[in-house]
Amino acid sequence: MEDLYINTSQDKIYDYSNFSFDYEYHNNVDMIYYYEYKKLQFIMHVVTCIIICIGLPSTLVAIYAVYSQVRNDHVAPIYVINLLISDLIQLCSFIVMEAQSEKREIVALIVNNFGVAASVGFMACVSLERYLVIACPLWYRFRRTIKTSVVVSVMVWALILVVLLTFYFWVHPEITDTVFGIFLLLPLPVFIFFLGGILKALSASRVPSDEKRRIVGILVLVLLIYTLLFLPRIIYFLTYTWNYIFDMLSLMFVKLSPLADLVLYVFMRKGTIDKVLASVCCKMDSNDISSSTTTV
Repeated sequence: MEDLYINTSQDKIYDYSNFSFDYEYHNNVDMIYYYEYKKLQFIMHVVTCIIICIGLPSTLVAIYAVYSQVRNDHVAPIYVINLLISDLIQLCSFIVMEAQSEKREIVALIVNNFGVAASVGFMACVSLERYLVIACPLWYRFRRTIKTSVVVSVMVWALILVVLLTFYFWVHPEITDTVFGIFLLLPLPVFIFFLGGILKALSASRVPSDEKRRIVGILVLVLLIYTLLFLPRIIYFLTYTWNYIFDMLSLMFVKLSPLADLVLYVFMRKGTIDKVLASVCCKMDSNDISSSTTTV
């Protein structure tokens, strides 16, 4: 009986030592993840401040410059103005989110998602407008008006507002993230369809060659912005993974979208971008000619 008592007590001590070892191990692992999380959070804070300092004044200047271009025969800047306004909403929400007030951060997150959804929506409007210039030039010339563009813009804002408010206040957060991810994923086939349709219609179009290059460059840039900056966040919403690294990186990509939209605005302006696109096309043509001569 005495030996049995000693053995059982030793087993208890051994079990307790294993328990303490597991506790210390998991505690150390949690501390490592915590410090990595804090380090990544600090990097995101610095990058966000840089985005705000660069993006906020640049977006305001771009809005003023695009607004000055709006004429009765120039409808395209209206969608670009709305796109820049959605970027301005995101940048303002960044400022509130960086203030780290819990109540304000929730409101800022909703406002930020509203700006992100509006940004994707008006990117689709820009692609549609550029597609109609090439695919349906006569119809677009007689149908395009500032009034039509304003009505479409108001409908986009209203649709996004109704969808977000409905799901944020009446649906479970996990379902809301899934629906929001699906909502942001819908324009992807639209972007691909418009780009493919323009590439097919280029040969039969009577639009000047410099305008064709600019339109193709705009659509390619829109697709790249959407794929590189928005698609990772959409994947996060749809898969709902708990990987904090992927969460922060995908969020950082979305935060870079206001700066990418400024590049899109530069692409839509005539001037130096036309020369760059022309030089790229000339190099491609010369490479094709040299390859054809060598094969002959």
